[in-house]
Amino acid sequence: MSVRVPTPHSSADSDSPESDRDRLARELAILVDDFNGTITFDDDVIAAHSHDEAPQPTSGRALALVRARSIADVQAVVRFAYEHGIPVVPQGARTGLTGGANAKENCILLSVKSMDRILEISELNQTVTVEPGIVNQDLKGALRPHGLLYPPDPGSVGMSTIGGNIATNAGGMCCVKYGVTRDFVRELKVVLPDGTLTRVGHKTAKGVAGLELAQLFVGSEGTLGVIVEATLRLIPLPPTPLTAVATFASERDAAETVAAYMGAGYRPSMFEMLDGLTISMLNELKDFGLDENVGAMLIMQSDSTTAKEDTEEFTTIADKHNAIDIAFSDNPADNDALVAARRMVHPANELYQRNHGGGQLIEDICIPRSSMADFFDGLAAIRKNTGVVIAAIAHAGDGNTHPALFFDAYDQESCARAQDAFEQIIHLGLSLGGTITGEHGVGDLKSKWLPHELDEGAQNLHLAIKQAVDPDSIMNPGGMYHYLRR
Repeated sequence: MSVRVPTPHSSADSDSPESDRDRLARELAILVDDFNGTITFDDDVIAAHSHDEAPQPTSGRALALVRARSIADVQAVVRFAYEHGIPVVPQGARTGLTGGANAKENCILLSVKSMDRILEISELNQTVTVEPGIVNQDLKGALRPHGLLYPPDPGSVGMSTIGGNIATNAGGMCCVKYGVTRDFVRELKVVLPDGTLTRVGHKTAKGVAGLELAQLFVGSEGTLGVIVEATLRLIPLPPTPLTAVATFASERDAAETVAAYMGAGYRPSMFEMLDGLTISMLNELKDFGLDENVGAMLIMQSDSTTAKEDTEEFTTIADKHNAIDIAFSDNPADNDALVAARRMVHPANELYQRNHGGGQLIEDICIPRSSMADFFDGLAAIRKNTGVVIAAIAHAGDGNTHPALFFDAYDQESCARAQDAFEQIIHLGLSLGGTITGEHGVGDLKSKWLPHELDEGAQNLHLAIKQAVDPDSIMNPGGMYHYLRR
């Protein structure tokens, strides 16, 4: 690989002393020239890679962007950073929504997106070993001919990488039955902050040799090391599900239906909720034919051997909770159309955002199912008190809600009201026994709220672990740790 060694940024004559930044850039360029990755110092390219999809991103000026292609590449860059005290920000597809991949001042942006191979599929063990850059949907497609499924399916399933999914413990629509990312991680290979490659976890179904360190890196948001390989548990490809849909006049009625159905012991493979405003936005994006004159809609799927009975019981419970309309289908085309509509919520929100001021904040509050009705009542009050337009969807079976707040990004008062509503929603979720993030992560966006959820003992544990693993705090510094008690 060839690389252009950067020239000093100084505008003085050629005898001007080279800055520390330029010297480090030169040394890094020479290092990268010895391996298969690529490096860029182009300001425009670096700027484009200096943030994820979080709103109003804030980031520092990165030293360089390195695209690694092998574990050895990652080790070399991390070891260089460790020796020179340079921050490292690991990146995948940068589809996150909380600023977890944002550049820090004078950091190295270390992308592992090009490390995207499937290393082994074991039908016998029902496991797959992959590099971190493989896209979730591509992995699913490769597993299907083997009759296997990797269930976690975040909304960004077609773009997000497995490494990023592990770093944020991503969830999605199937989690209500099958669980989140951490439930499928068997073993990880991780490059630690000093460049050491280590293996944590077990490829086997059981393993209690030492602490379960693999789980420490799930959801760590790149703050403890760089995930370079993962062995994941799989399940047999489930049968085609049956789908039921119910509409309601209010969000409360829909939420109470969810609580009653799940409380009765049913385990659907998908259980989603959309409010009326979201349905309207979907119809504006494309003619999905959904009834936007309702307060909420539930989409329930069951892929169990008792799917027919499960679906019939759902209709009974929905009817008892004032459903306006109920329908169910065993037609795969109908099932696919409903799931496709649900997956188009984000693009529909983006269209509305562009046409209504350009500002959007996406919440990620997870609450106990028993508190969902109260949460939506509180959300209605926040809408009324702040005047902010708020649409809401939920992975209802998990209690994981995603209110989307829309505002005029060019109007200071509108921005302030949206920020106030955003914070009120966080307080509401915590007051109901919930968490500030169910699956998007903490990142820069919610770091100041983490101390509101973690008590002093938990904060001290976080800081002690960070200090033990990354004493010089070079791995994605700040982020979730920024506001924890020192």
